[in-house]
Amino acid sequence: MAQQTRGIVIAGTQSGVGKTTITLGLIAALRRRGLAVQPFKVGPDFIDPGHHTRAAGRVCHNLDGWMLSKEDNLSLFSRHAGEADFTVVEGVMGLFDGYDGLSEAGSTAQMAKWLGLPVLLVVDARSMARSAAALVHGFATFDPDLSLAGVVFNRVGGAGHLQYLQQALGQLEGIKFLGGLPREGELAIPERHLGLFTAEDHPLEDSRLEHMAEMVEKHLDLDGLLASLPVLQIPQETPMAEEPHTVRLGVARDQAFCFYYQENLELLARYGAEIVPFSPLQDRELPQNLHGLYLGGGYPELSAAPLAANMGMKRSIARQAAAGLPIYAECGGLMYLSREIEDLEGRRHPMAGVLPLEVRMLPRLKALGYREVTLTAPGLLGPAGTRARGHEFHYSEIMDGTGGLATQYHITARQGQKTEAEGYGFNHVLASYVHLHFLSNPEVARHLVDKCREYRQARRK
Repeated sequence: MAQQTRGIVIAGTQSGVGKTTITLGLIAALRRRGLAVQPFKVGPDFIDPGHHTRAAGRVCHNLDGWMLSKEDNLSLFSRHAGEADFTVVEGVMGLFDGYDGLSEAGSTAQMAKWLGLPVLLVVDARSMARSAAALVHGFATFDPDLSLAGVVFNRVGGAGHLQYLQQALGQLEGIKFLGGLPREGELAIPERHLGLFTAEDHPLEDSRLEHMAEMVEKHLDLDGLLASLPVLQIPQETPMAEEPHTVRLGVARDQAFCFYYQENLELLARYGAEIVPFSPLQDRELPQNLHGLYLGGGYPELSAAPLAANMGMKRSIARQAAAGLPIYAECGGLMYLSREIEDLEGRRHPMAGVLPLEVRMLPRLKALGYREVTLTAPGLLGPAGTRARGHEFHYSEIMDGTGGLATQYHITARQGQKTEAEGYGFNHVLASYVHLHFLSNPEVARHLVDKCREYRQARRK
C-alpha cells in the first residue's frame, strides 16, 4: 500500500547562493502551517543535516548518488518520506555539479530525477538584473528531463531590484517566478574554515526559525509553490529485521565529534549494537561495560584545549584500547587518538595517545573528495577485499610518518588519480581520514558489531 507526500528539491546555481537558508526557512514555514516535514540532504555533508533536523524536528538523512546505489537511495527515501506530509531535499553544490565534469553522477539533478521531484532553483541576485534571466534560461534548458518548479532569488537589494528580476524572468516561457529574499545578515548561518557552523556550535533558536519562516511567508509565493506540486506516491517499505542488542557501542557525541551518517548508526543498531553516546569533552571516563567505540569526525581542533585537559577520558580510552577494545575512528576521531594536535599557532595539545601519530592543522585544505576503500587486510570492518565508499574532507595532516603503523586500506579517488595506502590499524583499533557510508556496504557495519561481540565473549572467559 502506497503512502502519499509532496516534495521539492532545493537546488542552487552554485555553492553559497543560500540553499540552506531557503531550505530551513521553508521547513519552518511548513511546520508553522501544521505540516510534518521530512528533510533530506544530497551529498556527503554532515553540517546541513544537523540544522535540518533541528528545524524539522525529524532526523535528516543523507542521499548520495555516488556513495550509494540508486536502489539504496530510493529505499532510504521511501522509508522516511512516506511518514511526512511534505519532503524537502536540499541539494549539493550547483544543480548539475557532481562526481566529475562528464556525468551527472552524484549531482542534485540526478537525485531529483531518481526521486521524481521537481526542483526549486535558488539564484544569488547580487549584482544582477536582466542577466539573471540568461542564467536561469541555461539551467532550465540544460537537461530537458529535469522538472523545474520555479525560481527564487536570494540577497535581493530592494523592491526595485526585485521588479527588474521579475521582469527579466517574465521573458522566459514556462518559468515560474516565486519571489526573492532580501539581503539580511540574520538569515545566514555563520561560516568558518570547514563551512557552516554545526548545529551543536550554533543552535537554531525557536525565535530564529520563526523569523526565517516569516521571511519565507512574506517574500516567497509559498501558496503558489505548494499548489503546483504533484502528490508523490511512496511505496511502503517492509520493515527491516533488527537483531536484539547484544553489545554496547560507545559513540562520541558532542561539539567536537558530531559527524555521523544517520544510516551508519541505524545499521549498527540493526545488527545488534546498543548505541551509547558519551562526550570526550564533558565526561571524565568512558561509560561502563562497553564492547566497542566509534569516534566520528567533527572539529576536535577547535576544542583541542579542553580535550587535552580531560585527562580522565584520555586515560580511560587508552586503557581500554590497550585491553583490546575494538575502536573505529574517522577523521576527527583519528586526530583524537593521536599523540597530539598542533594548531595553527604552533601550540601542541596532547591527545589520547592510542596511535603513535602526531597531527597538525594547516591553513589550507589538505584533502577533499569521494573515496572508495578496499581492505587490504582483515580487520574491524571485514575480510581483505571488502569494499565501501565514503568521503574525505580535512585541513589537517599526519606529521613525520605513521610511526610504523600497518595500513589496512587501499584508497581510490577519482579515475586517473593515484591511489594510496591508508587506514591505520593497531591492536583492534582502526583509524582513517575517510568517513565511510556503511550503507554502501552494510556488511561493514555487521562486521564491526561482530568484532564487538567477539570482544565481549573473550572478556567473559
